[in-house]
Amino acid sequence: MPDTLAARRRRDLPELAAGGFSRHDGTIAFYLRVNALLDGLADPDVVLDLGAGRGQFFETEPSPFHRQLRDLRAPGRTVVGVDVDDAVLDHPGLDAAHVVAPDEALPLADASVDLVVSDYTFEHVEDPAWTAGELHRVLRPGGWICARTPNRWGAIAVPARMVPNRLHDAVLARVQPAKDARDTFPTHYRLNTTAALRRYFPPSRFAHCGYTHESEPAYAGRSALAWTAFRRLAAVTPAPARSMHLVFLQKRTTS
Repeated sequence: MPDTLAARRRRDLPELAAGGFSRHDGTIAFYLRVNALLDGLADPDVVLDLGAGRGQFFETEPSPFHRQLRDLRAPGRTVVGVDVDDAVLDHPGLDAAHVVAPDEALPLADASVDLVVSDYTFEHVEDPAWTAGELHRVLRPGGWICARTPNRWGAIAVPARMVPNRLHDAVLARVQPAKDARDTFPTHYRLNTTAALRRYFPPSRFAHCGYTHESEPAYAGRSALAWTAFRRLAAVTPAPARSMHLVFLQKRTTS
């Protein structure tokens, strides 16, 4: 029988049978920490979902455990979503939703947000100084910014940056056929290195508690051979070149 991707994953990652996720699962790694931070907040609290999108994970995520982790609503909490796309108005996991232009101020008062979550949004930021300034403005002292984004120097972003934005839909249709074209937006990778994060969120204002991470290779498509090649490359990749940044920044109470 042919060695399919599903068969190879089951063989190489036996822990999939215990809960349905692998030890490399980036969604689990990111949202477990987000939820741990949320559990430490005092009620009531406000969460800003920056680049919230349409909440497609409610439709596409097959695992109830993953969906539960990503649904941040809770009693005593207000989850506010903002996005440049009006699809955010249909997001089922938000208490409030706003459409904003890239250069428009966030519709939130100063120091009114306890935690910002931004999942696969930083790579789309065109003006990082503006975005960082707005997040600093709305975040209360002691609050957190949590972001998952490709590392500019990692195995995902380096080849992606070689593809013009106008061709992204066609390329993604081959390497990620399950991804809806309406969820693809132009990328800039201006807030996607350790140096950039420290430049726009200076350590004098933010404690940097994030790290680089190597998830399962989502861009291997359906090829078992490509999946194995990416996995072997990941095993020897040094931390600065890992594919993902899991960003955790705490705004200092004094600056």
